[in-house]
Amino acid sequence: MMKNRFRIVHSFALAMLASSAALAAPVIYFGENQTAGLSVSGSPVAARAQFLSNLSGVSSQGFESFAVGRRAPIDLTFAGSAGSLSATLTGVGQVDNSTAFGRFNTTTGGSKWYDVSGAFNIAFGTPIAAFGFYGTDIGDFSGRITLRLTDTNDVVTNLTVPNTVNGNDGSLLFYGFIDSTKAYKAIRFGNTAPGDDDVFGFDDMVIGETRQIGPPTGVPEPGSLALVGLSLAAVVAATRRKARK
Repeated sequence: MMKNRFRIVHSFALAMLASSAALAAPVIYFGENQTAGLSVSGSPVAARAQFLSNLSGVSSQGFESFAVGRRAPIDLTFAGSAGSLSATLTGVGQVDNSTAFGRFNTTTGGSKWYDVSGAFNIAFGTPIAAFGFYGTDIGDFSGRITLRLTDTNDVVTNLTVPNTVNGNDGSLLFYGFIDSTKAYKAIRFGNTAPGDDDVFGFDDMVIGETRQIGPPTGVPEPGSLALVGLSLAAVVAATRRKARK
């Protein structure tokens, strides 16, 4: 079993003869550390950093401003491209701060997270195109997290977090996606082993609008592709002129 794994899945569709670049959707960012030992360390940190490097002007929200034991609904506020973004969490779960069962805080200087085993929902006041979170202690009792994304046209996309099944207590993962082609109004979280069997900690959520998506790492902006095309055309023209001499 890989105890500390890091995977970033980039699927790109490039129209090489046009001055545009399309980012296949959704792009997934995932990192898992099965030996985190109640610390924010290893591959999840790298995955989150890569996720954030493709966004601009976003903010992270933990649960530090809520009392331990607070249950849904919980309203959260995030930085947007032109003002604040809102999100409302509903469903099961509660704010917790006890590390006795392997869940733990991931917010720097913080002590709390959202402790949950069953389904919960997040509705967005403004449709979002990027979403990420830290999860702790998921999978030690055979569970996997599922995400049901509903876009603004009510089209549903189902995702499953590829966490280790029957892994260690106190594990840490980061999971996020960026989608430049759709905007989502709601996400429903599920658990393949709900109830008292597989509980996980949910913390440091990040959301972003389409306008907060920056140029993806390693993919040229449309203007750059246009310049490449012009450069190639110039090279071809120069070659032809030399051939005529």
